[in-house]
Amino acid sequence: MTRCWPGNPQAVTAMHELAICQALMEQVEAIALAERADHIVSIHLGIGPLAGVEPRLLEQAFFIARAGGIADEAELVIESLPVRVCCEQCGKITDALPARLLCGACGTWRTKLVSGDELQLAHVELIRQSAEEPAEPEAEPQARQQQLN
Repeated sequence: MTRCWPGNPQAVTAMHELAICQALMEQVEAIALAERADHIVSIHLGIGPLAGVEPRLLEQAFFIARAGGIADEAELVIESLPVRVCCEQCGKITDALPARLLCGACGTWRTKLVSGDELQLAHVELIRQSAEEPAEPEAEPQARQQQLN
């Protein structure tokens, strides 16, 4: 059993990811309701390295958060997003390292973060079944995009 106290930062981080997964499940369930879905197949996230989220812990928390809901058998697919900066000196947008936000073109440190700090709900694969028609064995998954706040 994991306990949370100031000297145990791993438990605090795990609780943070669980809260994120619970908010994610609320958004996914709202999408499923709006789309009249019967089943969620997969949930696709994009996470930048500066998002403050640990993907491994998010995967663990996902199994807890999805239990008993419409996504109880859904797969969580996480894509790592790049860190990108816009140079204030040369105007180029280039990839950068999370701890080194330098322009890849001219090398200056005068940059603004363009991406790499986001946690994005890229799309949700779901299965709809009409109440009037019998369910087809291989219903086509539907996708929808939404950004996490």
